[in-house]
Amino acid sequence: MHTHVWKQIRDREGGKVRANNFVNSIKSYRISQLQLANHKDIVSPHKGAVNSLQIDSTEGRYLLSAASDASVAVYDVQRSATSEASAAFCKHRCLFVVDKQHQQAHKYAVSTAIWYPIDTGLFVTGSYDHHINVWDTNTTQVVVNFKMPGKVHRIAMSNLSTSHMLIAAGTEDVQVRLCDIASGAFAHTLSGHRDGVMTVEWSNSSEWVLITGGCDGAIRFWDIRRAGCFQVLDQSQTQLGRRPPILKRSMITKDSSAKLRGAQKKHANGSGFRQQPIGRVPSKGPMKQRLHPGMLSTQDRATAHYGAVTGLKATEDGMYLLSAGSDSRLRLWDVQSGCNTLVNFETVRLQINKPLQLATTQDSALVFVPCMRSVKAFDMWSGYTYTVLRGHYECVNSCWFNQQNQELYTGGNDRQILVWSPARSIDDEMGEGPAEDQDNWSS
Repeated sequence: MHTHVWKQIRDREGGKVRANNFVNSIKSYRISQLQLANHKDIVSPHKGAVNSLQIDSTEGRYLLSAASDASVAVYDVQRSATSEASAAFCKHRCLFVVDKQHQQAHKYAVSTAIWYPIDTGLFVTGSYDHHINVWDTNTTQVVVNFKMPGKVHRIAMSNLSTSHMLIAAGTEDVQVRLCDIASGAFAHTLSGHRDGVMTVEWSNSSEWVLITGGCDGAIRFWDIRRAGCFQVLDQSQTQLGRRPPILKRSMITKDSSAKLRGAQKKHANGSGFRQQPIGRVPSKGPMKQRLHPGMLSTQDRATAHYGAVTGLKATEDGMYLLSAGSDSRLRLWDVQSGCNTLVNFETVRLQINKPLQLATTQDSALVFVPCMRSVKAFDMWSGYTYTVLRGHYECVNSCWFNQQNQELYTGGNDRQILVWSPARSIDDEMGEGPAEDQDNWSS
């Protein structure tokens, strides 16, 4: 353990550093030390490109992967099934794999595999064979199946949801479909995109808000309780950087509100112009018809990228959204204002023909982006390249950052799953492995 960490520990013992600040400092330091793990290896059973990775949110222990050879696998990333805990190097083989030999397996590439948010007893897969399957983890059998109108590009479930069990699905079709696990039927469809939907992401601030990115270059926000989308992001609507903190912003608002009201009143009296309420459409003229409630037709045609939107990632607080496009651009959006924050991410080269899985750290300070054969870590707010992780031999498709132990997992077209971890802790060096804690299906 390095001098910096010992200093933090001594400051914490002396009461110079608060507990939250101490934890955040240690996590930031560990993230800064990310490198290809020399003590842990994921043995991939996949014979095709790895398209999707996810660690379960309940234990932060089980890694779920999906690949182009129609296979899905689960690994225990905390405990090696084949090596003793005291071993200096552990190979983590899959606990089980569902491939084409399985009776209920997908016929074509699996584009996405996700855990049921509150329990590892279920996982969901979406495939190019036009099907979404809900699997029982203990029996590896399909319990619910949904037939889709085209290839499934991305599926997602809300981590906040307490009122619904909906799977949002983006497919080749222009409509976004919501599949209800409880009833085994489609809840409803969301119409608005003019081309296939490449990526879907639930908001981290509301269980009812869904964000979708399409091949038409549009990013749309939907309240699934209402008809039509309520916001379309426009790359020409901009603001410089992030908003100030709430307390500072409230002080600015108090100081400027009186001046703003005076200026508006003077302008209205001087010009005789009567302001229209926000969202009101004139009853006459070319703007009479609107395609979605609360929006003008010109707003409905807005685009976020010059090309398909290939990746979406919301920050932990739900206030910002990061998007990737086939125009090889990363954009950071302020969700409240709907503005492009004009953060210039340095030298990005992205794949253009398939969805990308982005990852962020817990404090949203860094974003990990698959950039061809490497993974680049960018500072979220400045766009500067923090580090470049090189290890894959072919293009990288997916990233997943494990918040519990600050490890990054990446999967690519080389069929490999690589682990990027910080320097090992004292417990690991002494060979103290985790206590035994297994489910029925992990033995």
